[in-house]
Amino acid sequence: MDNQAVSDHDLHVFSDVAFAPTADDVIRAMKIRKVSPSLSRLVTALVKESGEVANPKALCRVSYIDSRNDDAVVITGRTFTSRVLRQNLDGVERVFPFVATCGTELEGLLHDRSDIMAAYCLDTIMMLAVNAARRHVQEFIKRTFSLGQVSRMAPGSLQDWPLEQQGPLFDLLGDVEGLIGVRLTERYLMTPIKSVSGIFFPAEVRFESCQLCSRTNCPGRRAPYDPGACAKYGLESAGTA
Repeated sequence: MDNQAVSDHDLHVFSDVAFAPTADDVIRAMKIRKVSPSLSRLVTALVKESGEVANPKALCRVSYIDSRNDDAVVITGRTFTSRVLRQNLDGVERVFPFVATCGTELEGLLHDRSDIMAAYCLDTIMMLAVNAARRHVQEFIKRTFSLGQVSRMAPGSLQDWPLEQQGPLFDLLGDVEGLIGVRLTERYLMTPIKSVSGIFFPAEVRFESCQLCSRTNCPGRRAPYDPGACAKYGLESAGTA
């Protein structure tokens, strides 16, 4: 069953994701308390420049669960080994593997910058862009398939689901680089660097991998660490990979 063919009609590509942040949006995301007039001018100029080329993109594939065991799940012929993912997919038959990206266009702007503050500003704009693309996919899934709530997991977000599992995820999605410009490196990192991947799934109760990660001072934390959740999934401490 491994590597079974997938049909194109199950694949949804989004190359027209709306993205128009204001300078205030960017400054707020940069988390700078005191904004000087020169910084305000810099951000305004970079928002205008990035707006001329920004093209965040995403794709997802409607996929189905073939089988399960104690610590793995087979989705359209690809095996994903994770006790947490396996438990989260109890009673679920349809899932939505996805990739979202800020786009190669914005990353190209970043490569041309030597000024630290300009680079930080562009990095923030890229972060906002990939978040917009990810939300676009999420809302599409909820709207199209009449799902009240969805959660997501990503390879590499926990030791329980290592980054190497990007391999079968990208294999399941097909020509990700050709469709939206995202490729995997030999170490299973994505380029453009501001790209996210994972699996969306219906959930009665919201799940965040952060609940199982004890790492402190994480700027990307979306939920507090929950030792009780670790016990629920049979993990002493999930941690990051």
